Amino acid sequence: MAQPPKEPVVAGLLLAAGGGRRLGGRPKALLEHRGRPLVEHAVRVLREGGCGPVHVVLGAAADRVRQEADLSGCVLVDNPGWEEGMGSSLRAGLESLAADAALVSLVDQPGIGAAAVARVRSAYRSRDSLAAAAYEGERGHPVLFGAHRWRDIAAGAVGDRGARAYLKEHEASLALVECGDIAEAYDIDTEQDLAHLE
Repeated sequence: MAQPPKEPVVAGLLLAAGGGRRLGGRPKALLEHRGRPLVEHAVRVLREGGCGPVHVVLGAAADRVRQEADLSGCVLVDNPGWEEGMGSSLRAGLESLAADAALVSLVDQPGIGAAAVARVRSAYRSRDSLAAAAYEGERGHPVLFGAHRWRDIAAGAVGDRGARAYLKEHEASLALVECGDIAEAYDIDTEQDLAHLE
């Protein structure tokens, strides 16, 4: 009897290494949201959106994050080069994975919930898949990278650009998944942005 096709493994990759430079050096992972560290909220969103396993890239105050946040069941990846910017965290995260695809999200976007994660995850077609959430047509997060693309993405992930250059170069194969009706793509970058946290 033929085996049923295997469900693809779409890992959640949470970039949570930022030091919150514009927030007076408060690590973003530990900002409080609904009574718990922001990183816990972001992990739950990935799980509820259908991603697993979940890998979390830590950098600023990594030891404190380990102590203060409940990240049980996650693979924790240390990025000693986190001050170089998001690119180094993306590289460290992709290197830690064994999956068919990675769904990459950022710790400082609490307006993006499980519904948007599930919608972008559903754009997976093969290990060549490339998809991103869009907000009124503008590309945003989360982003889905099929495993066949990881090496080239990591090669171009420098400074704070992350995968921006790669996505621009491969625009023709990028599936944009509109999520503006179910999510808000603001970042928590400045003191004013803290008003978004509950």
